[in-house]
Amino acid sequence: MKLSIVIVNYNVKYFLEQALLAVRKAAKGLAVEVFVVDNNSVDDSVQMLREKFPEVKLMANSQNLGFSKANNQAIAQAKGEYVLLLNPDTVIREDSLSAPLAFMDAHPEAGGLGVKMIDGKGCFLPESKRGFPSPEVAFYKAFGLSKLFPKSTRFNRYHLGYLSADETHEIEVLSGAYMLLRKSVLDQIGYLDEAFFMYGEDIDLSYRVVQAGYKNYYFAGTTIIHYKGESTKKGSLNYVKTFYNAMIIFAQKHFGGPQAGLYVGMLRAAIYFRASLTLLANWSKRLFPLLLDALLIFIGLFLLKDIWANLRFDDPDYFKPSLIYFNYPLYIGIWLTTAFFRGVYDQKLKAGQLVSGFALGSLLIAAVYGFLPSHLRASRMLIVLGTIWAIGSSWSWRYLLALLGKGPLEQGQQLHNVVILGSLSESERVQRLLYKARVQNNLIGTVAPSESEADFKQFLGAIYQLEELVQIYKIKEIIFCAKDLRAEQIIYWMNRLGPEVAYKIVAEDSLSIVGSNSKNSAGDLYTLELGFKIAETMAKRNKRLLDLSSSFIFLLFSPILAWSCASPLGFIANAWAVFWGQKSWLGYAEGDSKLQHLPKLRPSVLSPADSLPQLPDEEHSLHRINLFYAKDYYWSEDARLIWENWRKLGRKKQPAQSCSQPLPSTQKQD
Repeated sequence: MKLSIVIVNYNVKYFLEQALLAVRKAAKGLAVEVFVVDNNSVDDSVQMLREKFPEVKLMANSQNLGFSKANNQAIAQAKGEYVLLLNPDTVIREDSLSAPLAFMDAHPEAGGLGVKMIDGKGCFLPESKRGFPSPEVAFYKAFGLSKLFPKSTRFNRYHLGYLSADETHEIEVLSGAYMLLRKSVLDQIGYLDEAFFMYGEDIDLSYRVVQAGYKNYYFAGTTIIHYKGESTKKGSLNYVKTFYNAMIIFAQKHFGGPQAGLYVGMLRAAIYFRASLTLLANWSKRLFPLLLDALLIFIGLFLLKDIWANLRFDDPDYFKPSLIYFNYPLYIGIWLTTAFFRGVYDQKLKAGQLVSGFALGSLLIAAVYGFLPSHLRASRMLIVLGTIWAIGSSWSWRYLLALLGKGPLEQGQQLHNVVILGSLSESERVQRLLYKARVQNNLIGTVAPSESEADFKQFLGAIYQLEELVQIYKIKEIIFCAKDLRAEQIIYWMNRLGPEVAYKIVAEDSLSIVGSNSKNSAGDLYTLELGFKIAETMAKRNKRLLDLSSSFIFLLFSPILAWSCASPLGFIANAWAVFWGQKSWLGYAEGDSKLQHLPKLRPSVLSPADSLPQLPDEEHSLHRINLFYAKDYYWSEDARLIWENWRKLGRKKQPAQSCSQPLPSTQKQD
């Protein structure tokens, strides 16, 4: 056996499918065995592997053992002369196995090898080649000097920025995304250190390879796509803590004496420093739109006060100071609150949400206005004018950002232009996938995968004209059909066209279209499988708002309302639990063993099954009830179920399944 490939998977089924299809192509003509170690995924990865990849040696764990332990499970059984540790969110070229193996055969001093990696936008990933994180190197990286001086031999030894990405070099650290190692070396130095759960294990293993007298190489003769972000969110506090704690484990293991103490101290300082920066960046990103809206609205209201006082009352000092110090903060707070709950501060925003968010705020302000004492009631016209200003100012700055291609505002139905690169049959299949997955875009046409197939009555052009077609039609996304194209061609065009275009790949016979628009964010996915509305940000917010507002009202009027429930004390206890977020009024029906496949919800008092005359005792029927609740969720349905099941609001626990009862004919079926 020449090569053993080990892939550790955790809930990235669609990326894994694409990775294995690429491996299957690259392994032709080679003696290769492929292991997939699944760390207890809940996305049906194991079922997909058994159905589509019978040649894969599957090891399905009952818990998430971490990256190191999972790899070691397979390495222990590997029979290959070489072992390749490969991430599931990668796409390798057809020569990404044969060319590196030939290089290793020709260089017996080589203990390990990594390759050139690009992200889903075609950009080179600097972690393709790295140096050891000595105290000095780690300091420069932790405090940002490596980014300030990317080509410096002193400040950027971590990513070896001074070495050309297009040439093969001897390096120190290999990336765990593609790590080709001699099995004999692994047997000599030991496998991955299981003290590292995630991050740092590749650095530690690379270090031990060099310590044993071998060399590590960066091989520029082939390129792979590494989508990244699927298992990790680099902008999170968890990433900062996990990454630098892994560096601490490395330091304590390989450095001794005062040097180790200094290194660990510096790394601990780096954790707090980077965590502070991450918190500041995250909060700034979230709060900036809200604070800017508040500032612009306040400035507008301040000017409107004087303008209206002069026009209506001919007195610039007509309004009392309380208008500035009480009314305006109250108005702004209400406007921003209703805008928040309408999704104005989400990642994607439609103009209608913005208008309705501030309009709802104005209705609430009008209601509050009637309860204010007379000396705090300012002119109602200021509320009307303020509403117009709030909508106009909030929309204007977002519109300006949208013109620059930034910001969350979606401008009507302006869809980005897309082309499909593949044969007519694959193009038609992709179009059906997009339609069934409800993906909206402006499909310009199909580009032929070769010049010989280019019938210009049916194609926009041929693949060699792709760059010109992108410019002429202002293409923003290209979907590559892997059945008709070599991975080498796909990677070539991603490199050539650059990050201004988004890229997706649809694998042969796959029901998913996969890509990624950032190395630091989760990949993009178009798939026919069910999407869950209850997992959407606005749905979760509305559900919590309904729980919060209803439980508050129930508690406020509990002396009257509680006695209409079967258990008055239970009603009050549940209302408190819902108010504090320990429970929700509505959730999944209990007794469904497949709940891990659905978005997570709080424990609940009621479930959609409470609307049935009797609970079904067939688990698949119960799961179907929960499935459609998650898929088609809307807050008004929760409100209806609460009203219809009022007397049950005091119960402590949902009843168990009780009898064999077919679902009513109105129940949705698979």
